[in-house]
Amino acid sequence: MFNNELFTYLEEFLTPERKARFLEVLANRTNYLTVALEDVFQLHNTSAVVRSCDAFGIQSLHVVEERFGQRLDKNIAMGAQQWVDVNRYNSNLDCLHELKRQGYQIVATTPHDQSVTIDNFEFSGKTALFFGTEWKGLSKEVLEASDSSLYIPMVGFSESLNISVSVALTLRHLANKLRNSKLPWQLTKEEELHIRMDWTKKSIKDVDGIIKRYLAD
Repeated sequence: MFNNELFTYLEEFLTPERKARFLEVLANRTNYLTVALEDVFQLHNTSAVVRSCDAFGIQSLHVVEERFGQRLDKNIAMGAQQWVDVNRYNSNLDCLHELKRQGYQIVATTPHDQSVTIDNFEFSGKTALFFGTEWKGLSKEVLEASDSSLYIPMVGFSESLNISVSVALTLRHLANKLRNSKLPWQLTKEEELHIRMDWTKKSIKDVDGIIKRYLAD
């Protein structure tokens, strides 16, 4: 259960400017569109994706770490991991099941199944964009579980882009399209409160000690 009194107390440690900034950013945040990464090998790519999610207002990132382990470099993410909810999974199946449980349609991003371009993509509900490895793209497992697919049209010799570039281009286009739509893309009030609490805690030095003393009084 959300502790409103504790939240109000902790907010006193923030400047008015900090609190206002949180509200400004949250007004453009969404969980209607999310990103899932399948076993990205280069850790700087995962970190760059976190930054793109933050920059384009995507609150949640789902990372499958079945083969290569944790691939998040805090230095490259430049603190963006503080503001984006990174959900980690041990397998594709775990990630797919959880996303579908939350009501997401799975959209595979692949240059090999040119069903629809990012320009022509239309949202039909909550959407999880699945991006594959740098070497082989998405696995057969994810492709078979996906509800649809999309691709970025290109006119050069290259068949694909670096994964972090692909994510940035796709999010830049689709996040703006979503925010300009009449779909219920905004966070719920409950989601906003929980995120504000999380961000507030991450903004306060020795927050655990402060909470301990508050609860003891």
